[in-house]
Amino acid sequence: MHIIETYFECGGFDHRLIQGGTSVYLWNLSKALAGQGHRVSIVTPAHGRLDDLRRFHDLETLDYRDDYELPVVLDPQTWGERFPAEVRIPLTTTAHLLRLDGVDLYFLSNQLLDELPDRFYPPYRTKGKDLVFFKPLAYQVDAIRFIRERFGGEKAVLHAHEPYYHYLMPAAFRHDPGKLVVGTVQSNMPITKKVYRPKVERLLAFLGAGTELPPEDADRPLAEHDAVMSGYQQLTHLHYEYGPGHVRVYDLVADHADLVDFLSPGHLEFYTGFADTPFEQVFTRLPVHETVRRNAHKSFVGGCAVGDTWTTGEPPAADRARVLGGLGLDPELPTFFHNARYAVNHKGQVELFRAVDRVLDEGLAANFVLRCISDSGIDDPYVHDVVRRHEGRVHLEWQRVDERRIVEYAASSDFCLFPSKFEMDTFLIAQGEAMAAGAVPIATAQRGTAHFGHVADPSAGPDAERATGFAVNRSFAEDDPLLADALARCIHRAAALLREQPDEYRRLRANAIANARQFTWQRAAELHVAAFTPLWEGRRPEPDVELALRHGWFDLLPDEAYEQHRAAVAEAAARLGDAEAHRRCREPDPATDRALFETAWARADFARCERTADSDPELRARLDGRCTVEDGRIVYRLPHAERVELVWLDPAEPGRRRQVTVRRLDRRGSEFTGPLPPVGEELHLLLTLTTGRATWDVVRHG
Repeated sequence: MHIIETYFECGGFDHRLIQGGTSVYLWNLSKALAGQGHRVSIVTPAHGRLDDLRRFHDLETLDYRDDYELPVVLDPQTWGERFPAEVRIPLTTTAHLLRLDGVDLYFLSNQLLDELPDRFYPPYRTKGKDLVFFKPLAYQVDAIRFIRERFGGEKAVLHAHEPYYHYLMPAAFRHDPGKLVVGTVQSNMPITKKVYRPKVERLLAFLGAGTELPPEDADRPLAEHDAVMSGYQQLTHLHYEYGPGHVRVYDLVADHADLVDFLSPGHLEFYTGFADTPFEQVFTRLPVHETVRRNAHKSFVGGCAVGDTWTTGEPPAADRARVLGGLGLDPELPTFFHNARYAVNHKGQVELFRAVDRVLDEGLAANFVLRCISDSGIDDPYVHDVVRRHEGRVHLEWQRVDERRIVEYAASSDFCLFPSKFEMDTFLIAQGEAMAAGAVPIATAQRGTAHFGHVADPSAGPDAERATGFAVNRSFAEDDPLLADALARCIHRAAALLREQPDEYRRLRANAIANARQFTWQRAAELHVAAFTPLWEGRRPEPDVELALRHGWFDLLPDEAYEQHRAAVAEAAARLGDAEAHRRCREPDPATDRALFETAWARADFARCERTADSDPELRARLDGRCTVEDGRIVYRLPHAERVELVWLDPAEPGRRRQVTVRRLDRRGSEFTGPLPPVGEELHLLLTLTTGRATWDVVRHG
């Protein structure tokens, strides 16, 4: 096959040309695909670094020149009156070829693509102020035009990365029988992210794509509970609201691509249903939910990998006394390692420092090597205060360093800490690297990183023998005390395990190494080839019953599925506590109804509880009595809740978005109490269960 990889940067072959992790992913996957005998081309911007490429590598300038004006329709709500309704940016694009390790890299250069040579990506502050903001958009157009010119008559798989950086490409090549387009979801960018619709329409017309865009979302007032849930999402980093005149990026990719690629099974699972998050119920009410369902059969897991440095030969080793002693730490103490860019909400670093501060204050004798990478340093005084107060126990650094130093840190550590939040991490290569070096993981139980095998209790569950470490519940709150508490407990537990159960620690360490070392680039290439090959041979994936049952989409099942797959449907319905689907497969009876109620109750899925509550007066009383108002105070009864928060929107003011207020109810045993909110006759309650599941409840009290 000829596989054309496209992304906004691909400097993974040279550390001097890397800005983000996708660059490293793209290069390693390309090399592995070429190593399996496929022809691989990469199309990427030069970012004004042609002189560096010529100095460091053998770069050839091609006989390619594309003169055109890029038409960009501007959203007046963003760009205001200082800019015209449409700008036309004159560009002259040249192309330059580098052949390396069996891969052809094509670097595109023009006036816009060569801007920002030091950071590549336009800062968000340029939106509405500087046309350099459209550099990624110019790249899409240039890549499409170059591929048509260079490879126009050839059959190829066009493998594009991250929807925001390729949303024009699937539609642009949709009617080209020789180009099979595979879109890759690289991160968990909000699935509802939108771009200005007239801009997209103008560019697709300019490219001759002739593609009809999906209809706009209906602009209708939301019911109060829906408005509260939607408004709250600004705190979750999972969803943002847009005004009229926009189109979703994910729709453009999923509807027009031939396949959609994900980095891990949990990544795909999360992005399909957003299960157990504060966004889940909002998602099911949005049109993008139908986009996901009608395209779910196109999705596959292409995978990701840990670098060859970590997975080949013997596990990395280091002189622990020299490494830790050189940092001013005691090599005899349990050592915990964190390695991530400095992103306090994404990486859970606020909670990480709170947990480290707490366990050291409580007398734990341990070292912490904390790398929070930031080119501008760390501006939080609390972080520096923690380091100062615990001198000789905490080493903090934010500089970029050679990979060999990171290997030494990981190989000198007993545990690695990755408390990432908001399900923003998908594969998390850094966790795999640390595990491959022998660090037992302590990490949030994110769906996207479940492949690393850390579990809440290594002594329990069907995969206990393969467990690699410890998990704490996922978090979807900023500065989350539940996460900080769980991390502190887990750090104490891990240190005790190392001290008191060395054999058990060695078992976890061996499992961690074995788990991480299976994620090779060769394996990722094989998974991609397995997905690309049927497409290359003219076979398209089709929806099936198993897919619908996996996600609980009972309404998508044909009537005959309830006969032909009776046992499987009943099993899925029992797993979710769905009485309606279960009754289509099995005769109802009191014991079954109670079991379905209990399953739904355990998930705090009270809509499903309603479908069986009337079968038993005790069940009805429990459901109706979960929330009462006594003397102007809320009393909420749910023993398996960890946290209950009251959420409301302040009254609307002209020209101002309604603000969200969140108030935590006080916990008293198995009850949660607090005063009534100042507005409305409904209580909008966000529940966090002991399992980590987050879900909503609404109770009328007026």
